[in-house]
Amino acid sequence: MSGASDMPAEFFAPSDAWRSAYAGAHAGVLAMQDVANPEHDTALQGRKGQLEQDLRRRFAGMDRAALRAHPILTAYAEHYRRFDKTYHVQLQLESIIFKGKRIPNSAALVEAMFMAEVDNMLLTAGHDLDAVRAPLRIDVARGTENYVLLRGTPQAPKAGDMMILDTDGIISSIVYGPDQRTQITAGTTRVVFTVYAPHGIGGGAIESHLDDIRKNVALIAPAARVDLLRVY
Repeated sequence: MSGASDMPAEFFAPSDAWRSAYAGAHAGVLAMQDVANPEHDTALQGRKGQLEQDLRRRFAGMDRAALRAHPILTAYAEHYRRFDKTYHVQLQLESIIFKGKRIPNSAALVEAMFMAEVDNMLLTAGHDLDAVRAPLRIDVARGTENYVLLRGTPQAPKAGDMMILDTDGIISSIVYGPDQRTQITAGTTRVVFTVYAPHGIGGGAIESHLDDIRKNVALIAPAARVDLLRVY
């Protein structure tokens, strides 16, 4: 584990099943308080426009095959392939750099997370910390569980997929994403972001990614404070 914390150590824990099934994988957690979630934030929008230009410069001259050979994207592709799925962050990044698409507009906290997600290519979920029933744990799905997706649809996770749960149930899985119960809302003032990283992605990249999210959130809410920033 790494990073700083004002929260109890038991707030988040990897299960033995996860450690066994996903040796070499990592999970990252960033919890913050005194945040805000306006529909639009001028400072964040300015940073978003700069990021779009930076991404196009960074990957200039690359084709899709070269991009997909990136070690981080390769690690996710291997995980998603087990479930006959494609890594959606890769597709979103391709649309920005190859098709000239803009980073989609959304509420500020979600946008802050997504900007770091496409910049660093690391799969991230965001939750209203006041809706989460701690402790959290990362585990391996049996496929018999069920949760309600962000769009309101009941869903069983894929057997063998990584999932994160609180005491009331699943809050996200890799393949199907975050739940509805703990979603970030207009009134969110405490937030937790979680990162899934399959084998092949180092802890340092995750810690840097979480700090990028922190910096984006600080544009929205300069008084926001970090309660936990840790890689497991």
